[in-house]
Amino acid sequence: MAKVAPSSIKYFIIAEFEVDGNVAKPDVIGAIFGQTEGLLGEDLELRNLQESGKIGRIEVEITYQGEKSIGEVRIPSSLDRIETSLVAAAIETIEKIGPYAAKFKVRRVEDVRVGKRSYIIDRAREILSHLTQETPASKELIKKLEELSKEGELIEYSEERLPAGPEIEESKEIIVVEGRADVINLLKNGFKNVIGLDGINIPNTIVELSKRKEVTLFVDGDRGGRMIVDNFLRRAKASYIAFAPPGKEVEELTKKEIFKCLKSRIKVEEYLKRRKGKFLKLRNLFNEIANSEGALLLDEKLNIVARVPLDKLESVLPSLRPHTILVDSVVDEGLYNLCRKYGVKIIGGRESRVRGDRRLRVIKFGKDEA
Repeated sequence: MAKVAPSSIKYFIIAEFEVDGNVAKPDVIGAIFGQTEGLLGEDLELRNLQESGKIGRIEVEITYQGEKSIGEVRIPSSLDRIETSLVAAAIETIEKIGPYAAKFKVRRVEDVRVGKRSYIIDRAREILSHLTQETPASKELIKKLEELSKEGELIEYSEERLPAGPEIEESKEIIVVEGRADVINLLKNGFKNVIGLDGINIPNTIVELSKRKEVTLFVDGDRGGRMIVDNFLRRAKASYIAFAPPGKEVEELTKKEIFKCLKSRIKVEEYLKRRKGKFLKLRNLFNEIANSEGALLLDEKLNIVARVPLDKLESVLPSLRPHTILVDSVVDEGLYNLCRKYGVKIIGGRESRVRGDRRLRVIKFGKDEA
């Protein structure tokens, strides 16, 4: 079994539990693996994640109070924040350990890097204060130290303690991003009217802010970012949507890239229109191959790259590597894994026996299952 190197750990999921009976540590760990199986798809299967070193050894502490078992679980993760949040939420679905009723509650998800960054800032300030004379330093190091000092502008807003900039309350227009690292990056680049969701759920604080301020939702340029947008619009109001460039995260953008993304933001109405229009186009293309036992291969702009029989699909994928595939069949696990292997982003079919994830979206025509 692969192990997570201490240097690669990004987060600790810390959950507390209560069981109506006396159980042992192996019982708790077995329930975590067993009762989360199949909830999040193959890519986020805890056993697979632990074997690949993306989830570390699960630590369990238990105390007994009469017939009850009360304890804490710590799960180290090297996944990104959205995937870690999904795993954390899955832990809360555990309802039994052995024959006994159980209840799990995630107390918090610790960002290990926050502690390291705090140490770097404090130590850098200490070193700076003890310098008695100017010493040569590269412009790059000086700039980095100045940027780190700007993290001091970060505040915790409202009772939900959301990461935010100092002007979030007074600004009529605000920028909502996914997490703490995104907030810090925007602060470093001069944006002080920014606030982070700090997870995949939409906090009540954000819902209330969206009622009285003009909101620009600024998310990562990947499948996870689009998931955040759709989730946000179900609970809160936004005027504009901005995306990081494809494959990039907001936390890693340069100042020039941030300005370009915000300048290219689109109205929410336009975003929804594009989403609907894209699905309708895919459905019309699918109708072209209905009852043909064939497949359509499309590029990123949904132009047809090739039309092939299903039994020839595997032989053409290595050379064509399409963005989207539509098949006149059921999307099963074998077809899904084949598409993942060759970097396909969207696969659509009559029915589906698998669910999509951040890397590969699955569409069942008549109903979007992504």
